[in-house]
Amino acid sequence: MDAWICVTCGVQRSATETAPDGCPICLDERQYVGWGGQRWTTREELLAGGHRGVLREEEPGLVGIGVEPPVGIGQRALLVRTPAGNVLWDCVPVLDDGSLAWLDGLGGISAIVMSHPHFYGAQVDLADTFDARILIPRADRAWVQRPLSRIELFDDEVEPVPGLTVARIGGHFDGAAVLHWPAGSNGRGALLTGDTITVVQDREWVSFMWSYPNLVPLDEATIRNIALRVERFAFDRVYGGWWGRVVLTDGPAAIRRSAERYIARLNGYAN
Repeated sequence: MDAWICVTCGVQRSATETAPDGCPICLDERQYVGWGGQRWTTREELLAGGHRGVLREEEPGLVGIGVEPPVGIGQRALLVRTPAGNVLWDCVPVLDDGSLAWLDGLGGISAIVMSHPHFYGAQVDLADTFDARILIPRADRAWVQRPLSRIELFDDEVEPVPGLTVARIGGHFDGAAVLHWPAGSNGRGALLTGDTITVVQDREWVSFMWSYPNLVPLDEATIRNIALRVERFAFDRVYGGWWGRVVLTDGPAAIRRSAERYIARLNGYAN
C-alpha cells in the first residue's frame, strides 16, 4: 500500500486500506481544507500524472529540490552538502526514481530536518530510501503524520551533521526552526528558514505569520523573540521555502528591519 498524500498540503499519512477522513494539518487554522473538500492522492498517482522532481544548484554545496508540476503548497526543499554528510532541509511530497538516483549520486541523505509541519512532505519515504535520520522538534511531535522509529526528537537545538545547526525559534509553529550553514554564501554563512521566516517578493525583506494562507499575524513579543534568536548566527544569505525566495546579502539586517516594520504596523505606526 502507498502512503496517502494530502492534495492540499502535500504531507503524507500512513498507508491504510482506505483514505483517512481528514488531514489534521489542513484542519488546523494555519492551513485550510481545499474548497472541494478533503482529497487524497498517492505517489503512484502523482508519478502517473507526470509529476517529477526538479534539482537545481542554488550555490556550491546547496541543491534546490522541487516538484513540477507543483504539488500541495509547492515548496522547494534544499540539500546541504557537507564532508560529514548531506542534510535535507524541508521536504517535498514526491520524487521520481530518476531524482532519487541523482540524489544518490550526490552522496545521498544523512539527515532530514524540516522548518515546520507544512513541509513534512514525503520525509518517511526519503528517510527509508537513504537510511537517513529524521530530526523533529519535540514541540511539534503531535504533528507527525507517519510515526517511525528513525524519528529523533530534540528540544531547542541539534546538529544533524557536524558543522550544521538547527535551532527552534518558534512563531509559525511552536517547533518552527531554522538551519544555520556557516559555509554558505562563500563562507559568509546562510540561514535556511522555510517560512519560519519567509522571504517575500521584495527580497530585501522577510515576514512572519501565524497563518500565511489565512493571513493571521503573529504578536509583537513573538516577532521580537524570533529576531533575537537568530542574532547569534553569522550569515549573509537567507533561503526561504520557494524557488527564488532568497535574501542575497546582509540577511541579518533584512530580518531586523522587517521585524521592526512588522511591529510598527501592529502598533498602528508607519515604519
